[in-house]
Amino acid sequence: KRRVEVLLNATTRRDVTGNVVGVLGVGQDITERKQVEVEKTRVAQELQTFIDTANAPIFGIDANGLVNEWNNKAAAITGFSCEEVLGRNLVQDFITKEYQVSVKEVLDNALRGRETANFEFPLYTRDQRRVEVLLNATTRRDVSGNVVGVIGVGQDITERKQVEMEKTRVAQELQTFIDTANAPIFGIDANGLVNEWNNK
Repeated sequence: KRRVEVLLNATTRRDVTGNVVGVLGVGQDITERKQVEVEKTRVAQELQTFIDTANAPIFGIDANGLVNEWNNKAAAITGFSCEEVLGRNLVQDFITKEYQVSVKEVLDNALRGRETANFEFPLYTRDQRRVEVLLNATTRRDVSGNVVGVIGVGQDITERKQVEMEKTRVAQELQTFIDTANAPIFGIDANGLVNEWNNK
C-alpha cells in the first residue's frame, strides 16, 4: 500500500437549468512535494536542536537588531531566558555602554554581508557579572539570498582572560621586584647576551 497526497479542487456540477447534479473534482498528485516539505521540516528541527543544545552561546538578530534566536548556553551564561530576550534590542539591552558602538558596528557589518571572526567584548549577566565573549558574527540569509539578520556564535573566554591578566600582573610584579632590588641583578640569554639589568 502506498499513500498518495492529493490536492483537490471541488466544484459544484449543475445541469442546464442550474440544478445541482453533483460535484466535479480535479486532483493533483502532490505526494513528492509533501515528502520534500516533511524532509525540510525534519532538517529545520534538527538544526534548531543543534543550536539549542550547542556548547557555545548562540544568538540571532533580525535586520532591526532584535533578538530572534537565543540558545540554552546563552541563557545559562547570561541568566536571561530565551523568553526574556526574544524581540528585544541586543545591543541596547544586553551590551555594556562602552562596547555598544563597536558591537553594533560588527553586527551592522554582518547585516551588509561583511562577517567578523574573533571579536572580543564583555557581556554583563543578570546579576551584573562580567563575561568575556569571543564572537563570530555571520550573515543570515533567506532562501533567495537576501540578508535577514545575523547569527552570532560565541565562546565564553572569561577564565582565559583572567589567567592572562594574572600572568601580566605576576610579570609586572616580578619586573618591579627586579628593578627595585637592593642588589645588582642581571640576566643573560642562551647566547650570553645581557637581557636584564636592574637599577643597582
